[in-house]
Amino acid sequence: MKTRIRRRVKTRVRRRLSADAALLLVALTFVLPLAWVVLSSVDADANLRVKWPSQLTFGNFDDVLKPDITFTPLLNSLILCGCATALTVGCAALAAYPLSRYRSRLNNPFLTTTLFATCLPITAVMVPVYALFVQVNLIDTMAGTIYFFAASQLPFAVWLMKNFMDGVPKELEEAAWTDGANTFQGLVRIVLPLMGPGVAVVTVYSFAMMWGNFFVPFMLLLTPDQMPASVSINDFFGNRGTVVYGQLAAFSIIYSTPVVLLYVLVSRRFGGGFALGGAVKG
Repeated sequence: MKTRIRRRVKTRVRRRLSADAALLLVALTFVLPLAWVVLSSVDADANLRVKWPSQLTFGNFDDVLKPDITFTPLLNSLILCGCATALTVGCAALAAYPLSRYRSRLNNPFLTTTLFATCLPITAVMVPVYALFVQVNLIDTMAGTIYFFAASQLPFAVWLMKNFMDGVPKELEEAAWTDGANTFQGLVRIVLPLMGPGVAVVTVYSFAMMWGNFFVPFMLLLTPDQMPASVSINDFFGNRGTVVYGQLAAFSIIYSTPVVLLYVLVSRRFGGGFALGGAVKG
């Protein structure tokens, strides 16, 4: 009996060690690129190696913190992604509400078709979209890019919003209707505030996906002054394989800051739940 117990203990220890080693290996694959970005941004002689800087310097940040290199592209990115995210969240809430509150045989086919739309590669639809935008005079416009950003993120946003909206009891809306509120007021004043974590998830996900998108603005925008930071970062890759690694790392840190700040601002809503305990009792 003791021998069997010892064997089982040894087996469990080996499995734990194997799992810990696998997790450590996975963690290293994420930590090493981040370490390269941080260290290279303050290294005067940065290259592709992960190494401690031989000479600490903030010259790389001074070189990229200029209007034409950083400020204007970041402002363009904020305008594009901010407006498109607001449009996506608003349309997703309006589309998810009837799917969540009204039962129909067409709900599941509609949701399945919507989810299928997210599987289409962006390169497969860019040619007809480009031709359409040329005909309606939306090419090389911020508005056209915002519309396409919102349309591309809307299918999955509707799915997420609908699943979160299902967790809000309909009895709360019925109580608001009894007090004289209409359907839209019930959505805005009752449902959306209670599903704050869901709105936060959709907001962060949509903004992050748009923020890192290179292909769409590269195809739809032609004027250099309108290019977002996701496209202007390509300027650090010079001809014949030459790359300014230090400036690229510094720009990457600045470029990722808005997404990190957005996540920090809304992270308080992630774990807050819907706080509906006892709301429909009595």
